[in-house]
Amino acid sequence: MIALTIGDLYDRCVQFHGRSTAITHGDRSYTYSQMGENANRLVNAFKAVGLGKGDRVAFLMANCPEYIFSEYAVAKTGCVRVPLAVLLGPEDHIYMVNQSRCTTLIYHETMAGRIKEMIPRLETVKHYICVAEDGADLMPGHLHLQVLMEEHAPWAEAVDIDPEDLVGIYYTGGTTGRPKGVMLSHRAWVNTILFETLEFGFGRREVFAYLTPLTHAGGCLMLPVLLRKGRCVILDHFDPKAFLETVQKEKVTAAFMVPTMLYVLLDDPDLDTYDLSSLTNVIYGASAIAPERLKQAVTRFGPILTQLFGQTEAPMTFSVLTRDEHVIDDPVREREIFSSAGRPTFHTLLRIVDEQGREVTPGEPGEVIVQCSNMMTGYLDNPEATQETIRDGWLYTGDIARQDDEGYLYIVDRKKDMIISGGFNIFPREIEDVLFEHPGVKEAAVIGVPHDKWGEEVKALVVLKPGAHADDREIMAFVKARKGSLVAPKSVEFIDAIPLTNLGKVDKKALRQRFWNEKDRMVS
Repeated sequence: MIALTIGDLYDRCVQFHGRSTAITHGDRSYTYSQMGENANRLVNAFKAVGLGKGDRVAFLMANCPEYIFSEYAVAKTGCVRVPLAVLLGPEDHIYMVNQSRCTTLIYHETMAGRIKEMIPRLETVKHYICVAEDGADLMPGHLHLQVLMEEHAPWAEAVDIDPEDLVGIYYTGGTTGRPKGVMLSHRAWVNTILFETLEFGFGRREVFAYLTPLTHAGGCLMLPVLLRKGRCVILDHFDPKAFLETVQKEKVTAAFMVPTMLYVLLDDPDLDTYDLSSLTNVIYGASAIAPERLKQAVTRFGPILTQLFGQTEAPMTFSVLTRDEHVIDDPVREREIFSSAGRPTFHTLLRIVDEQGREVTPGEPGEVIVQCSNMMTGYLDNPEATQETIRDGWLYTGDIARQDDEGYLYIVDRKKDMIISGGFNIFPREIEDVLFEHPGVKEAAVIGVPHDKWGEEVKALVVLKPGAHADDREIMAFVKARKGSLVAPKSVEFIDAIPLTNLGKVDKKALRQRFWNEKDRMVS
């Protein structure tokens, strides 16, 4: 079997598509050949400062072409990239850099203040490399990435890299505890790229708009575009107007969004003033989507949506709801499918098991466990968590789901998000789906809060649509009529916004904090 690395995939893109445009960022564009030359210059620069195979390199970067050059170069050098989510705070960044023992930190000039704050507490970093338009104001001793590219040759000697060598350490979102460092090999990452190319419907010469951080989901979707001779259109951040203007101007064909971004677009009063006819594939995932909002998206944009479901431990997907599977004639079945996470991908073996690891009766909920060839090597310096998560070759996901007779997967909840009230298991996701059906509800999250008699009780936190009116009794009755009294919220609180994690997921830990702060344990 041919053993490819991430550097090999990038090199093949350059070899096959050299003169075509690979990257667009504002008024800057780079061909595939230029992308390869810049990466090779950085390979030589990294070697010159003493970086070698196995060294860990942290990225604290804004979305920019230099991120791509750096990722490409780190992979070719045999170093291990450690992406840092820009929306996290310095405490998280310090923890991740120290725990992964990074020797180098590449950062964007917009992060300079954060870096200055972090430096006194970083234990292993020897080299700081800054992406900056003007290097005149760099901190003493810090290197200028653009100058490094200018000073070194555009070709580089190959490094002997084994497919089982690490290519990255990605930290989990931390929604259920302290982030864990997920170790991913070249083998895992190459298979991830190939699976995405097969499952997500990438076409030739895609024009893909990157709205989410390249350090996370956005970056996972670069190589599938480049392998198909596409063009990566990089946006600094998600702004609905900027995105809509970019689609119209650049004839964008595809993009990745988290559901909250789709909601913002659907609610934009100027949406219909833009020409979005070039869009043929909007990939969404990273958190659950409300079926009612998905229906709105399909109605407005047409059958161009692709859903992914997976986790960092086996990026990015175990199951997919393809574009054609979003088109269902039967409204009852449509409602069911829109509540699903699609069907297992062709490369995934998936089972649903009980607490003893035995397969449950078809249609009954249980924990999703999977086998696939892009599974993580394990958690960094955490053998106990690794052994708990990977058992007998199966990855225990912590997601509770059921599966119907056509193979569609219905995620009931995160195992640790389950509410236990009076001995009954209650899954917030099912209640949240009902809340989104209420005509006045814009956003909703359901959590368990302390109760002296039942242990926990169901609480709904609701954001109303502008101009909408509803009280707690109306909301509770609405859910009770559809789901019964056991799972209906026992209290409702109206809030201005639902807090999100840096990855765009509902931050249940933050929502629970004020209710459980004085308790001996947290439900998280």
